[in-house]
Amino acid sequence: MTSTVPTAVHDEQAAAQQPPLTMFGPDFPYAYDDYLAHPAGLGSIPATEHGKEVAVIGGGLSGIVAAYELMKMGLKPVVYEADRIGGRLRTVGFEGCDPGLTAEMGAMRFPPCSTALGHYIDKAGLETEPFPNPLAPDTSSTVVDLKGESHYARTAEDLPEVYHQVNEAWNATLDNGARFGEMQRAIRERDTDTIRKIWAELVEQLDNQTFYGFLCASEAFRSFRHREIFGQVGFGTGGWDTDFPNSILEILRVVYTGADDDHRGIVGGSQQLPVRLWEREPDKCVHWPSGTTLKSLHGGKPRPAVTRLHRTAGNRVTVTDATGDVRTYAAAIFTAQSWMLLSKIACDESLFPMDHWTAMERTHYMESSKLFIPVDRPFWKDIDPETGREVMSMTLTDRMTRGTYLLDNGPDRSAVICLSYTWCDDSLKWLPLSANERMEVMLKSLAEIYPDVDIRRHIIGNPVTVSWEAEPYFMGAFKANLPGHYRYQRRLFTHFMQDRLPEDKRGIFLAGDDISWTAGWAEGAVQTALNAVWGVMHHFGGATDPSNPGPGDVYDRIAPVELDEN
Repeated sequence: MTSTVPTAVHDEQAAAQQPPLTMFGPDFPYAYDDYLAHPAGLGSIPATEHGKEVAVIGGGLSGIVAAYELMKMGLKPVVYEADRIGGRLRTVGFEGCDPGLTAEMGAMRFPPCSTALGHYIDKAGLETEPFPNPLAPDTSSTVVDLKGESHYARTAEDLPEVYHQVNEAWNATLDNGARFGEMQRAIRERDTDTIRKIWAELVEQLDNQTFYGFLCASEAFRSFRHREIFGQVGFGTGGWDTDFPNSILEILRVVYTGADDDHRGIVGGSQQLPVRLWEREPDKCVHWPSGTTLKSLHGGKPRPAVTRLHRTAGNRVTVTDATGDVRTYAAAIFTAQSWMLLSKIACDESLFPMDHWTAMERTHYMESSKLFIPVDRPFWKDIDPETGREVMSMTLTDRMTRGTYLLDNGPDRSAVICLSYTWCDDSLKWLPLSANERMEVMLKSLAEIYPDVDIRRHIIGNPVTVSWEAEPYFMGAFKANLPGHYRYQRRLFTHFMQDRLPEDKRGIFLAGDDISWTAGWAEGAVQTALNAVWGVMHHFGGATDPSNPGPGDVYDRIAPVELDEN
């Protein structure tokens, strides 16, 4: 997401004694972490189906997780990937620099509430470390620069009173307008009935409300100045204004579950996760001989980009790839961003019901850009002899950079600066610029905040940049529903439940974080992958162990709120 704020828990000691917050709902309160941890596994398919091929379109985290679990069940996933394994878990290096010096072009920070994601991070043997968000405990200093006035802070307490007023206004708005405390308690306790009751009422009330409208309706945010500060610099990881036009439901899902707090990065880069799963031999694997991995099933590399999807006899799905190869499957999982089905891939309309096509067409994607530079050392930790402060800090500003993150690898070792992390209109402002042109704009902007710091003399390599809206296989960073889009999102998320669909619309399953309720979070990619795995298993006549029901087995009891379609 674009940004985060402190949760509205007023007694931290009491909160620490409660069960942890996890991404358990609110739309679909299912314990994916328990499902993954259960010794009975995710389910099984009849032996007669072992070795059958299933197309998995997209080699991002969702696709690789789905393929990994299908392989464990004894099916043969065939992964198609247009670019590289990882999707928006994209870690890149800097030409001519230490290979260990990397930049996270996509996902770079992960909250502990992402417990299903954590399962795979542990499986892959990866380590995490605190991410230097503004004012986080492991961030040594933060500068908030707004309207040409800078404030240096080691903790939130160091900021001027107006910032505390803004934080209090946000907490009050959540408590009064979204029953925040009640919902967080229910999520902590995994009280499904309470979650569903509260959320059903809020969806009915707030589906047509923007984030900004929600703020304006609050007595606590009557002050335009407070709304402006909240939008431009916010708290946690940055300003919220890029989300202001979006549905308030999108924001509530994040703050309820604590996804906006206590972020961690993956040591060595996030792309290692899907790559390691691609190369990993599962602990238990049905049908396939010992030593089988996704990589070995594919002869070392996935199939190339998909160019066409269509229905063929027997309600099967036929896939054409960029080499002209045509293969037909009894089932397929599509994990790339859904807009790809509208433009980059030639599709038969018969693949999905018309209501689902409408939902995909109406999906709204956020733009996002990043710019990184390699530097000789973490010079920002030098102390100014006159002020006693670090010479440069993690920076939130209303200038072009918006967010600047300082990423060190230890004293006197080369390091990385994320010069700018922007969203929506702020990203579009510099879309036509090259990496070097972008760097010049950002260095000029930062020079206004740190006039005595010569960042340029520390740069040791060329900048790297990304604009996700210009990436041909993504067309945006992630979905962010607009007001009135809840019904569309429900159709996409529930697509894995296909018994009620006509037979000629079954067998292809949607997954990926844009299908989830929490797009932009890797947890959503994992959860929808597991839904699709359950759907494929069910499609092949398989079932879960009675002691470990899957998401489809309990669906009728915890199904997302269904609003009137008239």
